[in-house]
Amino acid sequence: MTRYIFVTGGVVSSLGKGIASASLAAILEARGLKVTILKLDPYINVDPGTMSPFQHGEVYVTEDGAETDLDLGHYERFIRTRMSKRNNFTTGRVYETVLRKERRGDYLGGTVQVIPHITDEIKRRVIEGGRDVDVAIVEIGGTVGDIESQPFLESVRQLRVEMGTNRALLMHLSYVPYIATAGETKTKPTQHSVKELRSIGLQPDILLCRSERAIDDDSRRKIALFTNVEERAVVPLPDAKTIYGVPRMLHEYGLDEIVVEKLQLECEAPDLSEWDEVVDGKLNPQQEIKIAMVGKYMELLDAYKSLIESLVHAGIKNRTKITIDYINAEDVEAENGLDLIKDADAILVPGGFGERGLEGKLESVRYARENNIPFLGICLGLQSVVIEYARNVLGLEKANSTEFDTKTPHPVIGLITEWIDAEGKVEKRDEKSDLGGTMRLGGQECRLAKDSKAREIYGRDVIVERHRHRYEVNNNYVDRLQQAGLKIGGWSADDTLVEMVELPEHNWFVACQFHPEFTSTPRDGHPLFESFVAAAVKHKQA
Repeated sequence: MTRYIFVTGGVVSSLGKGIASASLAAILEARGLKVTILKLDPYINVDPGTMSPFQHGEVYVTEDGAETDLDLGHYERFIRTRMSKRNNFTTGRVYETVLRKERRGDYLGGTVQVIPHITDEIKRRVIEGGRDVDVAIVEIGGTVGDIESQPFLESVRQLRVEMGTNRALLMHLSYVPYIATAGETKTKPTQHSVKELRSIGLQPDILLCRSERAIDDDSRRKIALFTNVEERAVVPLPDAKTIYGVPRMLHEYGLDEIVVEKLQLECEAPDLSEWDEVVDGKLNPQQEIKIAMVGKYMELLDAYKSLIESLVHAGIKNRTKITIDYINAEDVEAENGLDLIKDADAILVPGGFGERGLEGKLESVRYARENNIPFLGICLGLQSVVIEYARNVLGLEKANSTEFDTKTPHPVIGLITEWIDAEGKVEKRDEKSDLGGTMRLGGQECRLAKDSKAREIYGRDVIVERHRHRYEVNNNYVDRLQQAGLKIGGWSADDTLVEMVELPEHNWFVACQFHPEFTSTPRDGHPLFESFVAAAVKHKQA
């Protein structure tokens, strides 16, 4: 039967519940257990798909096309279990389901209430998400004390009673500040956070104590005494040199031993050698490069979380320290704006929505193309390549995407109105369609041209990568683009949609319509990013 570990957070947000949950999952996976992780988000949005990257960071896309919280990216980077639609749900999704049932008459005219109807739906989704695994780690978003998370915490309380202590445990992540001027570690915030939990019937089994420095034994004893948690289960979690060193750190503090004992799991000792290699590669580079990332959400770098980590992974594989210059595309549009990218060893233009910053992205594409600088374009990055090439090589004045200019005389990028999804179903949309969930989403096949750079990089004829976009290259312009030297490196499975473009005469110039960052991991890397970083190293050396 599946065991459940519920993870809550206290004192302040952004402590790293996602990293802590994923790191524990990595250790349990290294013990030979099958593990999955769920993220329960308290906000009312049905999913993060329509939320601004400035507020919420990136929207992570699963293989089956769910738009989810960015923590699912951490989960897939730390364990090899693939996440799906059932691994992330929100308050909005729960209420939407319950209200649909009420409208159908499923509750037989009864009064619909938070308890039991909302909590029952939460419990159903948690149990469904943990099916067919040994351990399911369930991360509750937000901070204990928030009104939004109360239904989730009540559901956890009920599940722990129903499952028993051998099948469900509670791990609470709390902040333990160090006051430098007083030279003291302060345990009171953690005491109050646990008191808040206990007031709603939840007693933590394990406390993870986040801090800037390791917590001394006296402080651990004090926390254990006032929170009713045994001392060995008060586990320090100080800042690490790299997040990929957290699994080893937690193992050395004995966290997995406590979990295995409390949940009565039968498993082997963990083999963390792969993680040791990752950490060694991260902390001991042999060279350094600078990559200019020209985007539009630079005020909150979580908007590019998976992409940044993918470059880190490629750096690990190439034993290369990567410095990323985060450049706002609007700044490139200013006078002498290209000076911002002239000292870069490579240029990357990531995805995004909306016209703001487009001209800066186009200028960056042109500079990389004309100066033989390694270039990678992703999603809108590919569309920027096509627009720039159409304007400056084909001479199609005012060529554009209909996303930005509906009256452009040369719509080289347009809204696709019909396509076949990964399950063979026909999807349709138009300009009036809802924004949420109407994009081309999830893992889809891409067929690589035999004599292409893309085929050389991947070493395969067919790949599967994840998509999240509404607009595509207009096939009416493909022949002219190819005749002018822009090669189509990859097509969709039915050969109707452009997936990759490249410049054969360029040192390294590749763009893709999909998001390869969603499938990159620190242990396995990703061929596209590894090749891009290797090209940047070569360019710098030359």
